[in-house]
Amino acid sequence: MISLDSQQQAARTWFETLRDRICTAFEEIETEAGSDARFAYTPWDREADGIAPGEGGGGVRGVMKGKIFEKVGVNVSTVGGQFAPDFAKSIHGADEDPSFFATGISLVAHMANPHVPAVHMNTRFLATTKRWFGGGADLNPPIPYAEDTEAFHARLRAACAPFGPDVYERYSKWAEDYFFIPHRGVHRGVGGIFYDHLECGDDAEFDRHFEFTRGVGEAFLDIFPQIVRRRMAQPASAAEFDELLVWRGRYAEFNLVYDRGTLFGLKTGGNIDAILMSLPPLAKWG
Repeated sequence: MISLDSQQQAARTWFETLRDRICTAFEEIETEAGSDARFAYTPWDREADGIAPGEGGGGVRGVMKGKIFEKVGVNVSTVGGQFAPDFAKSIHGADEDPSFFATGISLVAHMANPHVPAVHMNTRFLATTKRWFGGGADLNPPIPYAEDTEAFHARLRAACAPFGPDVYERYSKWAEDYFFIPHRGVHRGVGGIFYDHLECGDDAEFDRHFEFTRGVGEAFLDIFPQIVRRRMAQPASAAEFDELLVWRGRYAEFNLVYDRGTLFGLKTGGNIDAILMSLPPLAKWG
């Protein structure tokens, strides 16, 4: 058990509430498709599981395997403790004091139909000697459609607009640079936004950055179900299913080799199944 101050509790409550709303929305899509698939939830505890003795926190792993969502994971976690010395040097504000707190939501959906894009969304609040929000969302279609890409980016642009005229452009460029697979020379998908280190030096900064982070979550919950419904009944050929498996392989490569969230989870004693829920159920190389 870890004690939370008011900011930490507010962030945790939001992430858990957003999880509930997203899972409900995804289950509704399965119902519309004639499926009775539902999320299965598995709680985990860092200390009780023997992963991080003497440290606290845990989370809940939510996974659904259905007709439309071949595999979707929506995880929430709230953890605290100390980074290993070498890892602490790479974390904002932890180079001198390795103590940390982190709470967040992480989502990855791999879709059964190659015309429906896979998607990733993650938002989080961290505290070391500094406090900050980070996160983002990006679309990963095996078969890109300009209409879907434009709708996804337009909704994120609208979420960014109240916070400055250049916010979307900066965070979209950050996503373009981050979600890139150097050894393949390709981007993981068609982008989105990525942001980090939105520091909360006082209550006013916390409120503003928390509002932005909530806006990202609301934008995702609004636009992605629309895109799924637009494509989920579209017929697909054998060649298109093959393309789906190839791009899933690319997704797996990025998450295992380059993704900062995967590394953070492994370095902080997170639940292995929750960390690796981002990996697709089937993929193909070569």
